[in-house]
Amino acid sequence: MAETTFRFAASIPNRGARAEAIQFFADQLEAQSGGNMKLDIHWSGALLKYRAILGGVSSGAADMGSVLAAYEPQKMRALSVGDIPVPQADSWVGMRAMYELMTTNEQLQHEFEEAGVVYITNYTTSAIEFECGGGVRIEKLEDFAGKRIRATSIYANVLDDAGANIVNLSYSEVYQALDTGLVDCSGGYLYAMRAFKTPEVTTSVALTNWGQIAGFAMVMNKWAWDDLTSEQQKLLRQVGSEMVDSFAERVIADNQKVIEKLPTGELGNKVEVIEWSDESRAELFDESEKYINAWIADMNRAGLNGQAIWDEYQSLLTKYQAELDENGYPWNRS
Repeated sequence: MAETTFRFAASIPNRGARAEAIQFFADQLEAQSGGNMKLDIHWSGALLKYRAILGGVSSGAADMGSVLAAYEPQKMRALSVGDIPVPQADSWVGMRAMYELMTTNEQLQHEFEEAGVVYITNYTTSAIEFECGGGVRIEKLEDFAGKRIRATSIYANVLDDAGANIVNLSYSEVYQALDTGLVDCSGGYLYAMRAFKTPEVTTSVALTNWGQIAGFAMVMNKWAWDDLTSEQQKLLRQVGSEMVDSFAERVIADNQKVIEKLPTGELGNKVEVIEWSDESRAELFDESEKYINAWIADMNRAGLNGQAIWDEYQSLLTKYQAELDENGYPWNRS
């Protein structure tokens, strides 16, 4: 088997849980292929910036890369199911469900091929929480009313309905926005709070565990995929599956450390951690229902069976949540 090196477009710097997951994928691919398949990783957007990755991979400017459904809502329509708020906010459950859905559902596989790429594996942002400054506390949906909130996609729509004033910012702008009072709260992720040092300018974090952004995948150029042997394709998918577990273990551990350190002041201010009740969380998902129906209708308009895809995704989430409840995480099993 001839040695094959794939150019990988990574928009992030070589640090943090997701960078470690990509490096894990590269190391395992090389080791398990006997050195015949390798990644040439271009970090920090050196090859392609985030919004250019899908086009770059589909055209062959890169062989592989990481894409977000939110940046390509039409071309990555198939991946967008992972961005819909669901009660199963666990990172491992979400990525496992997405991995199985994307590698077995023929409708979705065809959508990727139409975009010139093939799905390899999944990432997640982990659960969406809200970090607030200026003494603001968020304990239930109605507390968002009148507040300036940074949020995206369906999450922003639900909060807008609840009376929040939605502010559109990139995550790199959140620190300054919280510090100056431009926003009262920002939807974010625990591991990112530490990476972007936002606990220095926050006073509370509301643990809403409101779904997760799992419309976030590693993809490969379709032509490059078709040139591989069936054994090589199988190995790529297998290593992708192993990466799901590896990344989930890292991000879950990182998030737990952040929860523990927020009240101590180790990450900046002494930040109050507010755990939402099951009743308050349920209200979030009740308000999300009409946007789920809108997503299904959009998929139907695109010629797909939106309800069937949604039902299958729900079934897989239930399957992996049950497995987690019964057996724990894979890395903790004997």
